[in-house]
Amino acid sequence: MEANSIQKKRIFSGIQPTGQLTLGNYIGALRNFKLLEDEYDCLYSIVDMHALTVRQNPAELRKACLRTMSIFLASGLDPQKNIIYFQSHVHEHAELNWYLGCFTYMGELQRMTQFKDKSAKHADNINAGLFTYPVLMAADILLYMSDLVPIGADQKQHLELARDIAERFNGVYGDVFTVPEGYFPKVGARVMSLQDPSRKMSKSDPEETYIAILDKPDVIRRKLRRAKTDSENVVEFDPENRAGVSNLMSIMSALTGRSMDDIANEYSGRGYGVFKDAVADSVIAVLEPIQKEYDRFSGYSGKLMNAEIALTNTDVTIYPLIYSLIYIVTSAITAIGGIMVVGEDMTLGTLMSFIVYLDMLHGPLDFLSWVSNWWARCIDSAQRMFEIIDTTPDVVEKKDPVILDE
Repeated sequence: MEANSIQKKRIFSGIQPTGQLTLGNYIGALRNFKLLEDEYDCLYSIVDMHALTVRQNPAELRKACLRTMSIFLASGLDPQKNIIYFQSHVHEHAELNWYLGCFTYMGELQRMTQFKDKSAKHADNINAGLFTYPVLMAADILLYMSDLVPIGADQKQHLELARDIAERFNGVYGDVFTVPEGYFPKVGARVMSLQDPSRKMSKSDPEETYIAILDKPDVIRRKLRRAKTDSENVVEFDPENRAGVSNLMSIMSALTGRSMDDIANEYSGRGYGVFKDAVADSVIAVLEPIQKEYDRFSGYSGKLMNAEIALTNTDVTIYPLIYSLIYIVTSAITAIGGIMVVGEDMTLGTLMSFIVYLDMLHGPLDFLSWVSNWWARCIDSAQRMFEIIDTTPDVVEKKDPVILDE
């Protein structure tokens, strides 16, 4: 972060790593993040702990986190001007969640609209984490004394709860937390579902309803051609009566900077087919450069994942080695104690000594086996690490992304 960033107001925002980030995420969030980095002290979190309200495969979740990080960087966020990190790597999020939970009332959580909606969608998995989700969100925000939080209309209720909790806590203990305000971007548009223009575009909906940032050009064109419109075949901005075509006009306007009147005049009388292809062209023109950068960063994150696995494999082999050493020591103590106790009875003493001897012999053999295995795995892990280092492209070194670790 720059030295003068302390003088700026602080912005916090978080995005879940699960699912595919959509065009709506780019227009409503990622693009604006880039515009904020010179004016504000920015913290952007990949909130992997929030993703746990749904059952996750640990390996797949780690890959999703790295994929999301790569998209952040590919979208142009400068790691020298922004702090970008994984939520689970900062344990204070979970700790503050507990403290704030003690200042949150059941009735407040029961009134949360998103809890009601998700409970209806996932009736077989209405867990406590889903219920207390807004408290963890409040902890994310308040932990960093955030002044501003970029939000959409669907997040206003959560921000209000975070403000209420902060004020309640401050009322007891003094001015501990900064009470955050909502930040509403100057540039952006509310991008709606391609198949149901009355609903916001969401990565948790079926694939045909959204455009993913990583969708290939032919996929983008196909989805937009199938986007729901009306039978009037008139390109006119009228969200109430022509929600489908108005949504497509909003997308084109957000990506090109053109006004609605300008778009309507150009495509008047040309039909929806021509207009949808033009919208596809504008989307592809913006996303293709991001996808190329993503390929570069994702190659780096893949190597990072391999390095993590290699180190983990090496660490795991240490534990059997320790257990074998403990086993040998305890076997020796047992043998000495047995000989001292039964030494006067030669028959029993001889038998006991023989049994203890076999027991002691088993320990060293196990120990030697583990040492051999441990050494082989160390060599293998070292070779893999050198391969990772040797094959890392030079271009990454020129623009090395900062990924905060534990």
